[in-house]
Amino acid sequence: MTVNTMTSKEVTKKVFNKEELFILDVRNESDFADWKIEGENFDYLNVPYFELLDGVEGILAKIPSDKDVLVVCAKGRSSMVVAEMLSAAGLLVSSLTGGMSAWSEHIEPVKIGDLKDGGEIYQFVRIGKGCLSYMILSNGEAAIIDAARMTNVYLDFANRIGAKITHIFDTHLHADHISGGRQLAEKTNAIYLLPPKDAVDVTFEYEPLEDGDVVTIGNASINIHALYSPGHTIGSTSFVVDEKFLLSGDILFIDSIGRPDLAGLAEDWVGDLRESLYTRYKELSGELIILPAHFMIIDELNADGSVSEKLSTLYETNHGLNIEDENEFTKMVTENLPPQPNAYQDIREMNMGRKSTDEETQREMEIGPNRCAVR
Repeated sequence: MTVNTMTSKEVTKKVFNKEELFILDVRNESDFADWKIEGENFDYLNVPYFELLDGVEGILAKIPSDKDVLVVCAKGRSSMVVAEMLSAAGLLVSSLTGGMSAWSEHIEPVKIGDLKDGGEIYQFVRIGKGCLSYMILSNGEAAIIDAARMTNVYLDFANRIGAKITHIFDTHLHADHISGGRQLAEKTNAIYLLPPKDAVDVTFEYEPLEDGDVVTIGNASINIHALYSPGHTIGSTSFVVDEKFLLSGDILFIDSIGRPDLAGLAEDWVGDLRESLYTRYKELSGELIILPAHFMIIDELNADGSVSEKLSTLYETNHGLNIEDENEFTKMVTENLPPQPNAYQDIREMNMGRKSTDEETQREMEIGPNRCAVR
């Protein structure tokens, strides 16, 4: 029996367009509770696959007939079996191609805006993981910031628009996902820049990115100004692009702030976090558009699927930026830390070049939501 399928790209379109979707998730209850496909108008039913092996009759009445229905599992095999059973019972359903594994890896480029002299900036939304990366374009040259390990999305995009990737940056040493920066640099012969305080233990060559450095991409007027902003890591560095955008890495998000504990130094780094948010960022123009490296909840997406907001607005609306008492700030941050990201120590080792593994293992290491924020 032929069963309809739905790709991660098609589901992403439904998220961006705020469409209705009913999701039957057949993963274990704990996996569903930890991480699921989120959409503003999505409804859910979680019934583990093993409970459906003898038939789907018990859930037929719970599945609507007036909206799209998507069956989801970990890798797309169990969901196909369940979708076939439901189709045989007369229901019109689809199975998510590749399951949550594919959902974790899908990346959707969204144009953020134009820069001076014809440049552009794009945000690459990794919708299932909450990771955000960027491409800055000018005069046929491109820079990539905080690349995911699925590097083909950047290579294909650059090829399609006729741009040469010349610079690659990581705002910090990532702990929740494997950086594609080094791989991209090897494929393109681009310059790979890292904050040196985060790169003390790396095993590969890089160009240090220091506070105040200006890197030109294409036309001279489009510059990336490095702004040292520790707190999430000791080397965290933000970028002011074209005096218009602030790429904040994992220091500041739309609805939350960065966590300071992924190297086990929360008490030491929380002061740096406050200094970056309450002093360094305060000295910047409130008109800058914040472009973070992650989002935490689906509500942070704009109407076009992008994630951005004016810095001045965040100083009004983001709770993490409005705690006057320093001790209260420290308490809020250190007592509200979310669970550690999956395999975060191994991911740090991977990003240092001190560990390597096969692609399937890397995929498993990254499964789950991002957990870089304190909210």
